[in-house]
Parts: sequence; C-alpha cells; structure tokens
Amino acid sequence: MAYRDEFGARKSLSTRAGEVFYYDILELERQGIAQVSRLPFSIRVMLESLLRNEDGYKVTKDDVVALAKWQPDPGEINVPLMLARVILQDFTGVPAVVDLAAMRDAVAKLGGDPEMINPTVPVDLVIDHSVQVDFFGTAYAFAQNVELEYKRNEERYRLIKWGQNALKGFRAVPPGTGIVHQVNLEYLASVVMRQKSEDGRVYAFPDSLVGTDSHTTMINGLGVLGWGVGGIEAEAVMLGQPYYMLAPRVIGFKLHGELPEGATATDLVLRVTEMIRKHGAVGKFVEFYGPGVSKLPLADRATIANMSPEYGATMGFFPIDEETLAYLRLTGRPEELVDLVERYAKATGLWRTDDAAPVYSEHLELDLSTVIPALAGPKRPQDRVNLSDVKRSFREHLTKDVKERGFGLSPEQLDRKVTVRRGRDEFDLTHGSVVIAAITSCTNTSNPSVMLGAGLLAKKAVEAGLSTQPWVKSSLAPGSKVVTEYLDAAGLTPFLEALKFHTVGYGCTTCIGNSGPLPEEISKGVKEGDLVVAAVLSGNRNFEGRVNPDVKANYLASPMLVVAYALAGRMDIDFTSEPLGYDPNGKPVFLKDIWPSQEEIKEVVHKTLDAEMFRRQYATVFEGDERWKALPAPTGQLYQFDPSSTYIQNPPFFENLGAAREISDIKGARVLLLLGDSITTDHISPAGNIARNSPAARYLMGHGVEPADFNSYGSRRGNHEVMMRGTFANIRIRNLMLEGVEGGYTKKLPKSEVGSEPGSGEQMFVYDAAMQYKAEGVPLIVIGGIEYGNGSSRDWAAKGTYLLGVKAVIAQSFERIHRSNLVGMGVLPLEFKAGASAASLGLTGYEAYDILGLEDLTPGKELTVIARKADGSEVSFKVTARIDTPVEVDYYKNGGILQTVLKNMLEEKAKA
Repeated sequence: MAYRDEFGARKSLSTRAGEVFYYDILELERQGIAQVSRLPFSIRVMLESLLRNEDGYKVTKDDVVALAKWQPDPGEINVPLMLARVILQDFTGVPAVVDLAAMRDAVAKLGGDPEMINPTVPVDLVIDHSVQVDFFGTAYAFAQNVELEYKRNEERYRLIKWGQNALKGFRAVPPGTGIVHQVNLEYLASVVMRQKSEDGRVYAFPDSLVGTDSHTTMINGLGVLGWGVGGIEAEAVMLGQPYYMLAPRVIGFKLHGELPEGATATDLVLRVTEMIRKHGAVGKFVEFYGPGVSKLPLADRATIANMSPEYGATMGFFPIDEETLAYLRLTGRPEELVDLVERYAKATGLWRTDDAAPVYSEHLELDLSTVIPALAGPKRPQDRVNLSDVKRSFREHLTKDVKERGFGLSPEQLDRKVTVRRGRDEFDLTHGSVVIAAITSCTNTSNPSVMLGAGLLAKKAVEAGLSTQPWVKSSLAPGSKVVTEYLDAAGLTPFLEALKFHTVGYGCTTCIGNSGPLPEEISKGVKEGDLVVAAVLSGNRNFEGRVNPDVKANYLASPMLVVAYALAGRMDIDFTSEPLGYDPNGKPVFLKDIWPSQEEIKEVVHKTLDAEMFRRQYATVFEGDERWKALPAPTGQLYQFDPSSTYIQNPPFFENLGAAREISDIKGARVLLLLGDSITTDHISPAGNIARNSPAARYLMGHGVEPADFNSYGSRRGNHEVMMRGTFANIRIRNLMLEGVEGGYTKKLPKSEVGSEPGSGEQMFVYDAAMQYKAEGVPLIVIGGIEYGNGSSRDWAAKGTYLLGVKAVIAQSFERIHRSNLVGMGVLPLEFKAGASAASLGLTGYEAYDILGLEDLTPGKELTVIARKADGSEVSFKVTARIDTPVEVDYYKNGGILQTVLKNMLEEKAKA
C-alpha cells in the first residue's frame, strides 16, 4: 500500500535491521495540535494507526485530530482503526474460512473473479480447540487423544489446508502445537512490524491485531494492541476494512509493591478481576502503570491481560518496556527485532517507565503485597474466594438460592453420598467431590513460574507419599511444546505423571468444555445421587454447563492448587488447618509442607528456560506432524462444498446479495426467550457436548451420524444446520417463560396481534418453535437482562440468533463483542432505559410486540416498543438502539457486515 503524509510526521530511523520509516505521533504535539505525551499508551498506539493510514477516505484528517485530542471523558469519537493482522483459532476460524469460501462462491455465481476474496492483512490460524480429554492419566493418553482428534476433525482440517493453499496471506499452525494465545505470545507477535510500501520504503509500526477469541487480549502483556472480536468482524478486517469503534475511556490501574511469599500470578489475576469487575469496565481499556509493573515478569503480565474478558474490559494493556525486550530475547526472537522494538518505542513515545503517569479516565490501585492465595467460583470468574474460605463458601453455595448462584439444596439433601466401584477402587462420592482437576488453558500454561511451581509441588507430594484420589480425572494440557521441554529439563515430568497429570494434548481442553466424559462409573454415581461435584481448573472460564455436563461447581485456580485439590479430592477442605492426606506412616501432610517457595521456583525457572528451547520448538511450527503432512488437501480456488457433509456446509448468508433490504418497523413479534442477567455466549451458543435428545442430535442422526460420533458443537461450527439447532440449547439456560425448567425450551404461541395468557402455549425446543414461527411469518425477539452476551467472542451466538428469525434483542446492557456481532448479522440490539427491565415493566414474554421508529434509523436512536397483553392492554416503553456508529447503520441496512463488505468490493470492482 501507499502511505500519505498530510501532517508531515514521516521520519526515518537507523536500526540493526536497516533504515526504517515511521510516523511520529509526537509531531502532532510539536505542531500544537494536541498534547500527545499525556495520552494513555494504548490510545497512542491507536493514534499511530490513524496517522499512518490517513487516506482521506477510510481514515480522515479529522479522525486523526479527534483522537489526538482524546480526553478522559472522550465523548463520541469514532475511530476507524486499521489493524496490522488477524489471528484465529479453529473453533471460530473454521466458520471464517467457510464464510470466505462462501463469499468466493457468491462472487463466482455473480460472474466475478473468486480470487478477489483474499485476506489483505496477514492471517494466522492456530488449531487448538479441537482436542478433547477422552484419555487421561496414562502414558498413551496424548497419542490416543490426537488420534481421536484427527478422526473427528479430518474434514475441518482439510478445509483449513484448502485455505492455506488457496487463500493468499493465510497461514495455519497444525494441531498438537500449542494454544493460540501462547503461540501468539511466544512466536507470532513481533511488537513492532515492518512492511515495504509501494514507494519502496520499509515502514515500521506497532504490531496490532484482532482475534476470534476473547482472550486475544493476552498479547497486551507484551505491549501489543489487540482484543477479541467476532468472526464476522475479523473477516471484515481480513478484507481490508477498518475496525470501527468509539474511543474508549481508559482506566489507569496503578501497581506497587511485590507479590508476597505463597501468592501466584493466578492469585493476582483473580484479585485484579474481582476489583475491575466491581469497578465496571465494559467498553473500556485498562492500562497498568506504576513501579509494581516492573516487578512483574512478562508471563505474569500476560496472565493478567488474558483475563480482560473476565473483568469486562476491552483490553488490559502493559506498555513496552525493558521486560518486553527481555521476553523477546528469552523466546528466541532475533536481536535485530529487539533492537528495532527498543529504538522505535523510544523514538515514538511508546516506551514505559516507572514514573510515567498519563492522564486516565478512572483510577484503581493495588498493593501487590496484599494478594493472597485464592480461587474463583463456583460459577463465575469474578467470584473470588480466599483459599482459607473455600470450604465455608462451597457449603454456603450448596443451599443458596439458584438466583444467588447457589445450588438450591435443602438441608436433608446435604448428606447424600453414593458408593462407587471402579476397577479395584471403591469410594464414596459426595457433594464437593473433585472429579476433574485440569491444568489447562492459555491463562496459566504460558507462565513458567506457575507451571514449574506445579511440578515442584507434585515432586514434594510424591516424595511425601501422597497420590491423586481415584475419582479425580486429572489432566495436563500445556500451552506449547516449550512447556513440556522445560518441565522435562527440570526433571519434574515424572512427578506430575506419578500423580496422573500426564500430557493429554496441546490445546484448549477443559477450559472450553473439551474435558471429555467422566469415567462411566463416576458419571453414573453423580447422576444417581444428583450430586454437586466439582472441577478445579487453571482456566479462565467456569460458567455453568461449560466444563462438563455432570459437573455443577467449577473453580478457577493456579496450576499448583489444581494439583493440591487432586490430592485432596474434595472442595470442603480448609488447607490452612486440615491435611491434604497422610503419608504411608500415618503422618498428616499439609499444603504448607509441600508448597514450593518463590526462591525455589525462580531458581528452577532460571536454570531450565533458554532461548534455544523456543527456537527449536518453533522452527517448524507450520509443518505439523506426520498425520498433518499426510492429510489430503483439496485444491482449486473454489471450495467444493459437499451437500452430504455434517461438518461443512455453504451458509445462506449471501443468497440475496443483490437484493436491497427494506428497513421497517417490527410488528407482531413474539418472544422466543425471556432471560435473566449474565446470559453468556455459552448459554446462547454452546461449544460443548451435543445432547442426545436435542434438535442438533436429531439432525445428525437423520444424516447417519451415531451419538458416539456427534463430536461437539464447536467442532461443527462449519455447518449452520447444526449450529442454528444448538442456539439457546445450553443445558443450564433458564427461559423465564417456563417455571422451573432448565435447558433450551420455550413456549410456542399462536400468531396474534395481542398477547397470550402467561403459561399458555406448547412447550418445545427453541429451534422447533423458531421454525414454526418462521413458517408463519412471525418475527421474533429475545429479552435479556444485564451483561447480555457476556463470555467468549462467539460469532455463532449472533449467527444462530439471526438464523432462528430473531429480529431484535432487548436487554439492560450488552457485552461489547456480542452487541457488535448482532449488528454484524443484521440483528437489532436494543437497550432498556436506565432503571427499566422486563421485571420492572411487568413483561412476561407472552405479549405481542411492535418496535417503532426504524425507518430513519440513526446511531443511538430512541425507539418505542409496544407490548400487547392477552386482554388487549398495552405496555409502552422506550429503548435505545445500540447501533453506535453511522457505519453500523449501513451494516444493519445491508443485512450485515460481510454483506456490506462484499457489496462494496463488487461495486468498486465494477467501477474499475
């Protein structure tokens, strides 16, 4: 591409990699335009993107000046951000590749050249979400799980290989390599990128990205701007479109002090998550500053940044500093790159020092020395509980009302137990039995201190004669092969394996619901006793129904505590006063007896980690194992969709591309679901098991797929027929139109201009009702509460909603990505006015709804909703259209973001 220089900000810099040109945002300050040096670092990175990409069309001079003048209360500043690259994981990446294939198909059918559909920025897809923990606790677990992974996902993997061959600018990291965010942190990210322009100059600019996983934010720990978006938005960025957003408020989070003995990075991130979630950060950036930042190793920073979605922020940003350079060297990046990063950051005002204190919108502060060991659970990542209080907290949650995130047990149900025989073992399962202990997910497996700490704790436990309880399904899923290498080098692998923490795969396993089934005898016992059993995992998500269908209580913990709970086998234990177990001589062994000191951990980290490990493991990162190399790859510029496939189908999103969409008021709509607060994308579009009695199961069995081969919803994201049937099919979702019913059900009501009596209608699966409404021509709405769409950035939560015929979602507030995704699919997000809700308005979900004022839709427009009850009476209330920018209005009018992009591309091609 060609760069302009309307502000005279282009300069050159001599580096070990040669001369580079760059755009100096500080030049805007020298020209008196704005005081750029007072801006938060994250805003400075965004400003550089606007300055460099200013072309008078996608990015204007006014856009540059407006962001340069950012204030703590920024108001309505539209930012057309041009990102440097895109990263995908396979669950969300496969639908993106399917959509690109479908766009090529649509272009070809309209007589165009399908090769015009290519990524215009670099795209990397890391296959990490498909491995499941079917086998565990043995030396052959890894090989068996990989074999099953290929068997289940061969068709999806062939599609990805097609993309690698057919799409320019698209790379794929094969299965069994690592977790997308860890591979990004350890290898793909460069902090400062270089690109040759049409004028022959080499330009340097900050690395920046969006990813189709909400935990893309992990890269913020390296000083890289990036966050999760839906696959829909990611595809638009791939195709050269700006990512449109409003300039955010930035919370300055000051850190000082040092972590005390016994506290880990996991404990710190749970504390940070609790604090920011309580403060409120939706739609905001969090930027860390102060002397405490320098005390945090980069892996700890990445752990905190990773959890941004859990504390509700768009990003958790750590600017570039000395620790950034040290990590680049540790992970084997070339010295020329390290030199470029340092020189560029210092020349452009992007270099952090301890005394740097930009002007922030809001402030938080934490003394690191006050952090103590903790877990989070049993149902949300922000519900931190001190380790010493876990026993009491768990017992309280057993009898707490479900609405208070409890389990609603009566006192007489508390003493339930079931005797289980498994092999030669016989044991009792009770409420609180830990049946899953998983060292898993990007949050912690990127962090050598907690991984080696877990290995040291395992070593001390084995030496003390302790063992994992027989009812615990234990697993270790390293984030990259480097982790295995340093655990081996430290001599700790045998001790982890002695406690049955064998490596089960390299990828996101238990944290995303790929925990695999519990052993049959244990699953049967849990169901027989209707027991509230627990999982302890070193992940970032513990929402209901996510980890395993048999497990109701889920706790996030450090890898070290995961090992400890595997030894104890129960949640109702106070580690400060009760022993983990007893050695062969009957002597009690307490957690403090086997807990490694910070000095021990630092010593092992220093001795075992070196740059050669990283260079060695990433030298052939795109090649894959023998299975991958032998996988036959489809050829040709068009993907040949197989109508009989149950994994990959051509989606219907581009069928009416040439037709204009008429925007008019929504009349006579029925409520598909009436939902409460904190409805997550897990509730809307589950990624886990496909229940045998579900509409998706019916579809698969109708196509000859046996239940044993159902695989997961996530693995079938390339087939809209499965995914639309899985929308709102979570086993724990509660539709408030139905009393005391869990799961994906609703009431099918007759077509009518007035409502129906509450409780009337036929109960059926959500999908079945939606199809009946569609056949009758009845538009649908969904009503939700606070933080609707919280959780992972799941494009199918919006795509499925659209395919079910939902025209609008009315909620008290929306999670950032899901709101954007709804707009991106042409579904209208509407917000109740402050203080209003379905409950306060007396809405039951049985009314008939009109939504008025859509014909001249503008950003943030106030609309009127009229709900008609069975007796003809009306409830009228105002809502705000959460279509936030003029560009989003165009997306909505065109039926979605991809339709808009494709339409514009075809129009530009026709003009040329």
